[in-house]
Amino acid sequence: MRTHTKPLLQVWAWQKDAACRGMDSSVFFSPERERGRARQRREEAARTICRQCPVSGPCGMFARASRQEYGVWGGCSENERRSTAALPERS
Repeated sequence: MRTHTKPLLQVWAWQKDAACRGMDSSVFFSPERERGRARQRREEAARTICRQCPVSGPCGMFARASRQEYGVWGGCSENERRSTAALPERS
């Protein structure tokens, strides 16, 4: 029987090179009731890590394709992903 799915490790292979691998996820995901400057500082700390990450592109694409609602992925926050999702595609 033939299958059209990719091996799971192949789909997730980009994660092994992620700069955030093994880090505390609280850098990338907001705690309950986080607002304002605290949120901005945490998101900027996450973006700093993402800027030096060799797989920020695949990470961001994964977040958009799987409609991740929370967290900083590939250097983009949930609000930024929502904003770009609302933009019409260029032809």
